[in-house]
Amino acid sequence: MSSAERRYPEPTDGLVPSVRPLTGYLFDRAESRDPAFTFLDFSADREGTEVTLSWAELATKVRAVAAELTKITAPGARVAILAPQDLTYVVGFLGALHAGTIAVPLFAPEVSQHGERLVGALDDCAPDIWLTAKSALPAVRELAEVSPVPMPKQILAVDEIADEAGAGFEPPALELDAPAYLQYTSGSTRAPAGAVITHRAISANCHQMTSGFGVDNTWTCTGWIPFFHDMGLLQLLCAPVFSGARSVFMTPFNFVMKPLRWLKQLAAFPNTYAAAPNFAFDYAARKIKEADRLLLDLSGVRAIANGSEPIRPSSIAAFQAAFGPQGLAPQAHRPSYGLAEATVYVTNTRADGPTITAFDRAALSGDRGVVVAPGTPGSLELVAAGRPEGQLVRIVDPVTSKTRLGGEVGEIWVHGPNVATGYWQQPERSEETFGGRVDGDRDRTWLRTGDLGLFHEGLLYITGRIKDLIIIDGKNHYPQDIEVTVQDAHPAIRQDRVAAFAVQDERGVEGAAVVAEFDRTSGPEPDHDELAKIVRRAVSAAHDVRLLGFKLVAPGGVLRTSSGKIARAATKDRFFS
Repeated sequence: MSSAERRYPEPTDGLVPSVRPLTGYLFDRAESRDPAFTFLDFSADREGTEVTLSWAELATKVRAVAAELTKITAPGARVAILAPQDLTYVVGFLGALHAGTIAVPLFAPEVSQHGERLVGALDDCAPDIWLTAKSALPAVRELAEVSPVPMPKQILAVDEIADEAGAGFEPPALELDAPAYLQYTSGSTRAPAGAVITHRAISANCHQMTSGFGVDNTWTCTGWIPFFHDMGLLQLLCAPVFSGARSVFMTPFNFVMKPLRWLKQLAAFPNTYAAAPNFAFDYAARKIKEADRLLLDLSGVRAIANGSEPIRPSSIAAFQAAFGPQGLAPQAHRPSYGLAEATVYVTNTRADGPTITAFDRAALSGDRGVVVAPGTPGSLELVAAGRPEGQLVRIVDPVTSKTRLGGEVGEIWVHGPNVATGYWQQPERSEETFGGRVDGDRDRTWLRTGDLGLFHEGLLYITGRIKDLIIIDGKNHYPQDIEVTVQDAHPAIRQDRVAAFAVQDERGVEGAAVVAEFDRTSGPEPDHDELAKIVRRAVSAAHDVRLLGFKLVAPGGVLRTSSGKIARAATKDRFFS
């Protein structure tokens, strides 16, 4: 092992301790035979087969990939990861980082329906090299041949690169502030953009995440979130390398097909740490049978982050009711907040577990957070997203750039070493998002998240997205709030498949409209006009809002982003343009 693989300069800006490029932490363990990454393969065995790399084996393979890349391209070139969700992805991503190239974590075309996003990202950053696996080579080659994307210099299968290729390899020195990878955003309203994540940002965010949750090398990072998603990449790949924790992962498909596999995974390994969007908690609680639940021992679960979409108190309660009897501590459920432009992690709930607070709905419409007793008529319960770790978070008036007081709603702004430096080759959009300046603090730039929230008793509460806000008669209405009311109005409406957005009537008067999917499991499709009346009454009663439009559509009609969020603007364009 070369000295360059062990030592890097360690400057710091004071928000986090000194950090090194991520692969430096990997090669600290290059002699260890302890298990590092385990892929749970369900392709041949319903119970799953463990395929494991030790730290030593992983370091050898990463060195070999890096050596091969440096023969073909130069540091700073883009290298796309188009591998399946298995160990080849882990090796390929880390190999690209170790070679000093800019990794682009995407996905194999055979395992995703998000073809437009894949083509858009490849066209945007024009990678020199595509890394994949032998199993995905035919699909990846077909993508290169038939899609309107720049042709790469070479397509390499990670699992065809011999370990001996790294013998004597001397890696390039990595600058902490050089780009490490491009994290492509979901693009729910605009074309996907690649957030430029530096080597400093990766390690800083890993420090923030592991410190916030308490993860160390005695923990096991478990889950199924895809590596091309910022949450999956950091929680299942980067944080384990940084902390020395073992990573045990499966594919998203294997979770969706049988969610019991996720809970078994949580139970089977020591000190488990997982992450999932809110829908997964509802899905697991609803789908896993009582007989299967009784066989689980979840007393070893230390933390499960809940993030990437609005978190509902009912989801937390249902998940705890289903799995608390199996030893799952209530405090293990950790509502969190993050976004790709901050690498991922911004805030999380600590060891005290979820905090749910009731706010006056009318006051929130006027950007004020007034706390009321739970169950008060006209109240709205919000789940706290916790506190930041190693970064600064402010609530700011998006128009005046003045900091708002505690209890006031405003845009969430973030400053820290984990924030991306901008979007790949998009200077104007980068300045708009990353160039925020708080009034009275002209020395620092801030990430303008586009999310609305407030602080109450030191905890961050997310109230919505600026671009999704429905403003009627000067009052703010949050679409996710209306969506919950709609899906609860009638069993024929599919859970978490509702989109609410602003529209105008023929006179130009602002109002709201809703598109909802029909739940086929509820029975025959109801009369549309009668269902519309039920939904309109429910929305009017709960929100004092008159719906200008309601459409019940077939499953799949409500569009979602690649990360699973409701694509409200795209759904509006589809049905109300």
